[in-house]
Amino acid sequence: MAKYVKEILDALDREYGTDYICYLNHETPWQLLIAVILSAQCTDARVNIVTKDLFQKYDTLEKFAEADLKELEQDIHSIGFYHAKARNIKKCCYDLVHKFDGEVPRTLEELTSLAGVGRKTANVIRGNIYDDPSIVVDTHVKRISKKLGFTKNDDPVKVEYDLMKVLPKDHWILYNTQIITLGRTICTARSPKCQECFLNEYCKGKNKC
Repeated sequence: MAKYVKEILDALDREYGTDYICYLNHETPWQLLIAVILSAQCTDARVNIVTKDLFQKYDTLEKFAEADLKELEQDIHSIGFYHAKARNIKKCCYDLVHKFDGEVPRTLEELTSLAGVGRKTANVIRGNIYDDPSIVVDTHVKRISKKLGFTKNDDPVKVEYDLMKVLPKDHWILYNTQIITLGRTICTARSPKCQECFLNEYCKGKNKC
């Protein structure tokens, strides 16, 4: 298994490089946190369009914490589940200001204590802001990891733990961004381009989609 995993990771590194990429635009840790909360069931491209104006209007945590809920809902109206997301963002920012002195916490426990923050969001922050080895399981990672035989599970937490067992720590963060790129361009959910895929020889799910 170790040799098999190494060959796949080497192929990913050759194809996509080893630079960490974050697809959500942000200038501060708290902006990334809000962007990730907004990104649930929504494309990164749409989130980046919305946050361009949002982060100018609400340029401090305090402004988000004190925002009028209805107005905030309208500001993010083009993003799905905007009622819940507006509520969570307002509560999350209030807690960041009053419980964490305006700083985005580092630990998984503290991060997941915030409104709207689950393990996936927390791991994005830990990996992108603090460079802590962490595995982010989104739909691409779950789907393609199953095709590669890294996991048989559908539950994201179980997938995360399976990947922690097979992937070396130095690829925990990198694997996510590489697989997202693969999932968006070649191994798409609806019509994967199996014949074009550089991982074709390793894929246990090819031509079964």
